Amino acid sequence: MSNDNFTEVTSESWFSRLGGAIKGILVGIVLIIVALVLLFWNEGRSVKEYKTLKEGAGSVISVASDAVDPANAGKLIHTTGKADTKAVLNDPIFGVSANALQLRRVAEMYQWKETSHSETQKKLGGGEETKTTYSYEKTWSASAINSGDFRIPEEHQNPATMPYESSTQLADTVSLGKFSLPASLVERIDETKPLVIQAADIKKMELPTGIKLQAGGFYSGMNPAAPKIGDQRITFEVVNPMEVSVIAKQVRDTFEPYATSAGGEIELLETGIHSADAIIQHAQESNTLMTWIIRLIGFILLVIGINMEFKVLSVIADVLPIAGDIIGAGTGIIAFLLAVILALATIAIAWIFYRPLLAIILLAAVVGVITVIKLKLNKQPKVAA
Repeated sequence: MSNDNFTEVTSESWFSRLGGAIKGILVGIVLIIVALVLLFWNEGRSVKEYKTLKEGAGSVISVASDAVDPANAGKLIHTTGKADTKAVLNDPIFGVSANALQLRRVAEMYQWKETSHSETQKKLGGGEETKTTYSYEKTWSASAINSGDFRIPEEHQNPATMPYESSTQLADTVSLGKFSLPASLVERIDETKPLVIQAADIKKMELPTGIKLQAGGFYSGMNPAAPKIGDQRITFEVVNPMEVSVIAKQVRDTFEPYATSAGGEIELLETGIHSADAIIQHAQESNTLMTWIIRLIGFILLVIGINMEFKVLSVIADVLPIAGDIIGAGTGIIAFLLAVILALATIAIAWIFYRPLLAIILLAAVVGVITVIKLKLNKQPKVAA
């Protein structure tokens, strides 16, 4: 064992594994319930967002940003122009300043990081032996890593906190032509550029003790070429004035979320000049992507949960490891198929509430999957009595 690598071998008896599998049944039930609720909720969320954006597409009006028309008060408007500001943002600790929409301080600390890799081998009689290798490496991280959770914390200790943390400042007043952008939209403008600090920029600055200029940023430590645990490097980024496109409700000379009859809200911003149709289409595409991501998460939770219900069978069979592997493979396939059926059925039931016509098609697919499974089972050779 070296200081930066440690291998630990643990054993678990068959009775202990069996007890864990029995307890896992309850955990599996919770996971299944969570997955079903998540899948059902996701369909409602998706339909609500789709209807919200569709309603917005039918009611949005495009206006020029060089004038504010009081007649459009309360309406959903689309406008484009340069998001600009006269504000000069100033970092309170390092004194860095810039005329920008956002000023971001990015602080990183040199710390220990733990990674682990485990290999489990079944033993005759149903027990298991697990070999876990812990590796430690030094890395720069933008957040504090808790070394107290390490397997070997004594030789790999990190500072409990970061002396300097990352932060973001927003310009108080940002204009879009004759309109004013609220903070909720300013913070969505995320095209950043590095702000390089020169020696001339810090002549009149009173830097914190131990801070020095390094590679266009600041450094806290003895030698940047040979960093030590606890050293920090601080850089800055800015979001400069740029062209943006907005869809939101006009309230006097600013914007607020637009409430739709579908129950959702519309407050959209994209960098660059885009038509209202393009922005709505991009939002619909994002909604579709999010819907499928949550569906996948729900499906995975179902597979894990159902597998935990069957785990006790493979553990019992693990008295003879090869038998446990066969049972485990079989229950894994069954868990996958049951997860498919439950996921499709849950989505179909949700669609009965939200998309009745599509629900009929999906329920037909569920019936088809069940029929295929029955046919496959019926084709299995029967064992003579």
